[in-house]
Amino acid sequence: MSLVRSSSTIGLLTLVSRVLGFVRDMLMARFIGAGFASDAFLVAFRLPNLFRALFAEGAFSAAFVPMFNRKLTAEGKEEARSFTESVLALLTLILLVFTAVIMIAAWPVVWAMTGGFNSAEPAKIAFTVELSRITFPYLALIALASLFGGILNSLGRFWVAAAAPILLNLCLITAILFFRGGDDLATARAQAVAVTVSGVLQLAWMVFAARRAGMKLKLKRPRLTHDVTTLMRLILPAAIGAGAVQVNLLVSTFLAGRFLPEGSISHLYYADRLGQLPLGLIGIGVGTALLPLLSRQLAAGSEEAALHSQNRAIQLVLLLTLPAAAALVVSALPLVTGLLQHGEFSRLDSAATAGALAAFSLGLPAYVLIKVLTPGFYARSDTKTPVRVAVASMVLNLALNLALIWDLGQVGLALSTALAAWANAVALYLILRRRGHFHLDERLKRVLPRAFAATALMVGLLLVLNPVLLPMLGGTLELRVIALTLLVGAGAAAYFAAAFLLRALTVEELRTQLLRRGR
Repeated sequence: MSLVRSSSTIGLLTLVSRVLGFVRDMLMARFIGAGFASDAFLVAFRLPNLFRALFAEGAFSAAFVPMFNRKLTAEGKEEARSFTESVLALLTLILLVFTAVIMIAAWPVVWAMTGGFNSAEPAKIAFTVELSRITFPYLALIALASLFGGILNSLGRFWVAAAAPILLNLCLITAILFFRGGDDLATARAQAVAVTVSGVLQLAWMVFAARRAGMKLKLKRPRLTHDVTTLMRLILPAAIGAGAVQVNLLVSTFLAGRFLPEGSISHLYYADRLGQLPLGLIGIGVGTALLPLLSRQLAAGSEEAALHSQNRAIQLVLLLTLPAAAALVVSALPLVTGLLQHGEFSRLDSAATAGALAAFSLGLPAYVLIKVLTPGFYARSDTKTPVRVAVASMVLNLALNLALIWDLGQVGLALSTALAAWANAVALYLILRRRGHFHLDERLKRVLPRAFAATALMVGLLLVLNPVLLPMLGGTLELRVIALTLLVGAGAAAYFAAAFLLRALTVEELRTQLLRRGR
């Protein structure tokens, strides 16, 4: 399957998940708002997500997928299965112990994440600890699911893992609609239970799909084989690299909870969720499909094919991300108002969230480029270089956080994240180029200026539409739907029309990529 087709499959299912995620966020904004209960739930939900990204999905996939592909290609399916069973046994043991320790130590962990919140009332910490103990088993469940996801991605069944997050959003929507209780605390508690229930369902879904794909794994007694030891050595630097990103989020949560008004954690969350939509649809989809493709091409000695694949991946993500980032920056307030401003979510909440969204979105192309450039290292079993770059970017982010928070509040925290992401992406590109592993080809150099020009034309139209549509976006549901459709539809139509006229995008190229079975 071609890179575009694989990415499109992942992107389409991610779109379904993100749409459901927006429904969930809109319901949460309506019934919980941005305050005591929402801050507590979001910290509790961030805790397992932090360690999941640190130890599971990002770091694990970066090390496991290339090794699994080499085993599958060179030694066959049975050797790949045996290797995976050894990994599953050790991973299960580590996760069970780690989950138990964190649940016991939830109080000091929550305090470290929030600085005790900006309040003398201990009830908020106590409620956050309660929710954290409910949500933390999700880490073990989703980490095991990520193992099966790596197997299925390597076998070309990208859609299975891409569909799994849909179950999370369905569980959270069900909880908030039918089990929310009489107040926002009960609603937040129902959300926490739904998180762990969704972990059970996602793991069951992935195990079932792996068995259907011929990968029926047995749980053996854990032991450190040579292959497992090699995997652990590769995971460690990748986990540190993923940890740098998570430390940035942790520092932002701590600073927002300790020094900014109540609700700031929620404002950052909603802004990040809106900004994550194009990242999930474009960057994660392309990055997920690119890693096994590069691994196979490099294992076969096809450096030229790998270079071509990475250039086309960058071309694809920038053609789609540049207009998305620009639209989120210039139309942040209309989008937040139309999607979130109702019920407990006030006009002031919309303004605070929109400022953070615009700042986050300045870094959107960089976030996506990191997803596409990093597989160039991981496919060569180099998990150390991205770590060094990520740690340097983490230090820069921390310095910018401390410099900007006092004058800009949560906008300063979001802007720091964007600037640090650009430093990370530029460093990865320069290192790959210096090593001779990557350079921009003529096709990409020709397309990028035209994509920038098409984006500028779209921005001009949005600046005209924003003040016209903003009053409608704060009105009834019907007016919101009409105004959002006009805003998004007109912006997308303007960009793609300009892109085709300027030949940044051509019908022939799209047809070639969609029909190609791989390279």
